[in-house]
Amino acid sequence: MLGFERIWTYLLYVFSVGTVSPFDAHGTVQSPLLQDSSQLKDYPIFLPPNAPEGSGFLCQYPGLTGYESCGNPKDQGCWLRPKDPKSGLKEYNIHTDYENDYPKGVLRKYTLDVTRKTLFPDGCKNDQCKVFNDVYPGPWIRACWGDDIEVTVTNHLDCNGTTIHWHGIRQLNTVENDGVNAVTQCPVAPGDSLTYKFKAMQYGTSWYHSHYSLQYADGMAGPLTIHGPSSANYDLSKEPILMTDWNQRSAFEDWSWTLEHNTRPNMTSILLNGKGSYIPLTMLLLNPANNPQPPEPHTLFFKKGLRYLLRLINTSVDTTFVFSIDGHKLTVIQSDFVPIKPYTNTSVLIGIGQRYHVIVEASPSPEERSGNYWIRTIPADGCSSFKAKYTTQTGIVRYEPLSKVNPTSKQNQFDTKCSDETYSSLKPVVPWTVPNITLSQNHEFGVELTTTFPPPYYPSNFSRWELHKGPMWLDFSRPTILNLAEDPSKWTAELSVNTTSRDQWVELLISAAEIPDDPDLPVGGQFLPVSHPIHLHGHDFALLAQSEIPYNPSTAVIKRDNPPRRDVALLPSGGYIIIAFKTDNPGVWLIHCHIAWHASSGLAMQVLENVRDIAVPPQALQTLHQTCKKWNNWFNDGRLKNCATWHPFQDDSGV
Repeated sequence: MLGFERIWTYLLYVFSVGTVSPFDAHGTVQSPLLQDSSQLKDYPIFLPPNAPEGSGFLCQYPGLTGYESCGNPKDQGCWLRPKDPKSGLKEYNIHTDYENDYPKGVLRKYTLDVTRKTLFPDGCKNDQCKVFNDVYPGPWIRACWGDDIEVTVTNHLDCNGTTIHWHGIRQLNTVENDGVNAVTQCPVAPGDSLTYKFKAMQYGTSWYHSHYSLQYADGMAGPLTIHGPSSANYDLSKEPILMTDWNQRSAFEDWSWTLEHNTRPNMTSILLNGKGSYIPLTMLLLNPANNPQPPEPHTLFFKKGLRYLLRLINTSVDTTFVFSIDGHKLTVIQSDFVPIKPYTNTSVLIGIGQRYHVIVEASPSPEERSGNYWIRTIPADGCSSFKAKYTTQTGIVRYEPLSKVNPTSKQNQFDTKCSDETYSSLKPVVPWTVPNITLSQNHEFGVELTTTFPPPYYPSNFSRWELHKGPMWLDFSRPTILNLAEDPSKWTAELSVNTTSRDQWVELLISAAEIPDDPDLPVGGQFLPVSHPIHLHGHDFALLAQSEIPYNPSTAVIKRDNPPRRDVALLPSGGYIIIAFKTDNPGVWLIHCHIAWHASSGLAMQVLENVRDIAVPPQALQTLHQTCKKWNNWFNDGRLKNCATWHPFQDDSGV
């Protein structure tokens, strides 16, 4: 179903082609090619140690003459070092402060076509899927630390605009490429194209997804990897593993149902890299011959004695997962885009939008005679909603000699309580120390439900999640980035952060429980004990505190010396988080719950960071205006001609 595609790599006028994985996109590597191939030895060209076998993917650094690659299975913390130790040139390694220093790579170009497609990912038909390049998950976009990335997106949908967000990418001084409709751009209209451009300053694994309403829940998501050093050694790596909950109908249908019933939809199955298993008993009884069979589970092939790097990504709509492999332990070495000091566990908790790099040693427990072991993705207790029986045995690890029989392995022992990975375990390799800032730079927000927002956007009895000034509602035709001169009070759910320096810190206290006697918190709503994965665009944030109990300033424990750092953190049910970020990236950044239903109902706000310093290049500004013009032309003309108008065109927050 996913199919195979070919990727062409242009290197010093020599073409090579290889049939690789379903994740591959049509990509082009562009670099300052040398006229004299004898100069090849003067700069590093190498297969990164964390590229899968046979991928043919090369890192190139034409601007770094006198350097050589230094990563190897015995020292993968090193990336590039000067050939001459006495040259005075710096080394790029796991200890390099990648927010301020990174090597200069090459330009990598990719193309993504957005189309509608009928899929059977769990054995049941869904004819409302929206995908990239006709595959789900979307193509695997790859780069090397320090590369420039350009991705041209063409929208072939009939009645949806689209924007693509590059989850976790810092977008330093490129806020216009963050891919949030009504915030950093107008949607790309049907038939139109847009090229996103950004720098791969960080390294690790993430994902890209539509930020247009609920599109990513219908299949518009794919993996993104930036190859770089590692905080622990391994022998081989595997392609990214995307886990998600899934429904056999469009999320847009689910949202209409939500508005009518004032409750969240239930999901039907669990997919691992686009494969799941769900065959209702009624379908088997009524039409067993014609009923599509579920695909084979996602399979990993291990050789005993080797260490494998796995890239884990939770792309769910509504589910926190506990990932494990029966009979194996996981050494966690990276959370989101942040390398951490390794620790070992029998499972890893992965919230929506979160990513982990883990190393699995292929030394399984000896009691499994078949040589096969279940991969499990178990919904965390209280952080999921399914309507029927589902399988959590979503993948298989197979050892030689290969056997096609299903595993009989037993589940590892671990807790399935909804939470993040243990706070004290997440120790970044590159440390931050967060200063104790003044009260004027602190902000407190409560996450609550309210029913004060009037129709026609929502039914009058619909309860919406909100953060700060009320539930977010955005106008696709008037993106914030093009209207910054207006009175900020006109923007819904916004926070203005203006500092005198680009290096000052801001702290946000976000509470899932009511904070007594705080006049800045919204009133008229109700606080419910629900967990929320909170994602901040444009920054990694320091997680200063994370607690399951209500905030009390006299007893709260705040960690400022090398706290955990990431771009998604779980706001615990009934508790709070305190996050901090440095105002070093002027822009309009979204902060939101990554539960799709909550974001659609308004649980988001805009952080307007040092607006006076936002500088969109003239050509990029022209592109922004052109995209809006084409969107408005389609919205006012083509939409009315080609799309049904029996219901509101926009019936959610927009993100």
